[in-house]
Amino acid sequence: MWLVLRILVNAVAIWIAANVVPGIRVGGMGPTLIAALVLGAINAVVRPVLVFLTFPITLVTLGLFLLVLNAFCLWLTSKLVPGFVVQGFWAALLGSLLISVVSWILNAFIGHGGAPIRRF
Repeated sequence: MWLVLRILVNAVAIWIAANVVPGIRVGGMGPTLIAALVLGAINAVVRPVLVFLTFPITLVTLGLFLLVLNAFCLWLTSKLVPGFVVQGFWAALLGSLLISVVSWILNAFIGHGGAPIRRF
């Protein structure tokens, strides 16, 4: 169940990015959900390999190169999902930043494993 919630959170974040960032378009609910699923898979499989391979560059740039990797992952998602378009580097960079922030905020409300976080 928590996996479905995470995919829905990513879908909401992608939908918000498509409505806020010029250069990102999504063709409806279907492509949004597929893009969320593909982006999650890319972040789980491809991104760790890229982080490992680009570690020296990331170290020299004090971690800022990770923003470029996030933008690349979003661009790659747009190439794999019909109906989801990211036009250009700046749209991918701004979109990946917005998706990260929105996902972080929504995941804070959902909590780990789908259970709400309890604060005392």
